[in-house]
Amino acid sequence: MGATGYGYYRAVIVFSMFLGYVLYYFNRKTFSFLMPSVMEEIKLDKEELGLITSSQTLAYAVSKFVSGVLSDQLSARLFFSAGLFIVGGISILFSWSSTVMVLTGLWFLNGLGQGFAWPPCGKVLRKWFEPSQFGTWWAVLSCSMNVAGSLGPIITTILAEHYSWRTITSMSGVICMGFAFICALLVKNDPCDVGLASIQPGSKKGKGNKNTPNDESTLGEFLLSPYLWVLSVGYLVVFGVKIACTDWGQLYLMQEKGQSAMMGSTYMSALEIGGFAGSIAAGFLSDRAVARHGLSTHGNPRHGLLLTMMAGMAVSMYLFRVTVTAEVPKEDPLWVIALHPFSVLTGFSEKEIWILTLGAAFGFSSYGPIALFGVIANESAPSNYCGTSHAIVALMANVGAFLAGLPFSTIANRYSWDTAFWVAEVACSLTTVCFFLLRNMRTKMDRAHRKTD
Repeated sequence: MGATGYGYYRAVIVFSMFLGYVLYYFNRKTFSFLMPSVMEEIKLDKEELGLITSSQTLAYAVSKFVSGVLSDQLSARLFFSAGLFIVGGISILFSWSSTVMVLTGLWFLNGLGQGFAWPPCGKVLRKWFEPSQFGTWWAVLSCSMNVAGSLGPIITTILAEHYSWRTITSMSGVICMGFAFICALLVKNDPCDVGLASIQPGSKKGKGNKNTPNDESTLGEFLLSPYLWVLSVGYLVVFGVKIACTDWGQLYLMQEKGQSAMMGSTYMSALEIGGFAGSIAAGFLSDRAVARHGLSTHGNPRHGLLLTMMAGMAVSMYLFRVTVTAEVPKEDPLWVIALHPFSVLTGFSEKEIWILTLGAAFGFSSYGPIALFGVIANESAPSNYCGTSHAIVALMANVGAFLAGLPFSTIANRYSWDTAFWVAEVACSLTTVCFFLLRNMRTKMDRAHRKTD
């Protein structure tokens, strides 16, 4: 009966939070999805577009950090639901606005509400799933972003043919607010709330596990851990590059690569579908690596997969930037000839199939590390600072996302989209090399225990 009870509540809770986060993410990206439609009605240059997106990212960074630190003192159920309700309301107000400053201010408030989303999810997962399952279910829930990101561009492009961007944004806000009440009813903070025993591993302390004694550390010891900041800088670059590609990839394809709006939307969907697979693969495969090798004080079994995926990001960006061109080549390159059979089967041109393949490859390679950075930050931190650890690396990630807004669009405006994406590509490559060189450093963020004779 107990197992059945856990299974039922886990399914309901994960499903509710999954759909809730889909709505969170969709309402976070509606402006990016509908950017071409918005620009037809409101005259905005690249820097104004960057200002609006960066205002949301800045607010999200601050809000997610504060939410992560406060997550242990607040009801995850109410926190998650309240944020969903606020985000929906802001989306409705955004759809009524027209000036750059008002749009920027409202999108800043949207970012504040968005910060309420993930910390409660992480808290609930830790309460309902054993540590050996944590990475996999973290990745599964992370895939809600891919669902919203893959379906969002296509849905909004189709709806934009029949409705204004204002109507679409308003409708998504109403749905978001309605589902907030459903989440408040179905999400449970802890098994104890429904009469089930807690699964927290507190009872395992003191059983001789060499990694458990003195697991708690002071705040100073935790903050002085070099690995915390290596992890944070790596997450900053990876997340910033990923946001640059998802926020600006559609415009890059249309304005500099000569592709249609539908091709741009389809590319974004392929990226998110690849990201869905990448998140699941990262969680499942890295959990198996941990099960085989265990966690030690130096290095982490998840590092090998993390480095492979980061390298995949750089390679897929390079191929996208170099091989996708607006001009028709005089002779078909080798990859065009190789893709001809798929073109016959799908009805897409060889060039379109290649673009979608690169999008899926980048999505696979970028969403996997995003899932892994969060899991590693949690499991490497001392037990009394797990939430704060994730809050810090997530804050740094959102600094990267902020840089992918106005600064990134400024480079594109002054030079070209090609130059801006080249900068992101180089940053990703250098970070991968540095992370490889530091892969065997001390990864436990607690106090370094001294040997006693």
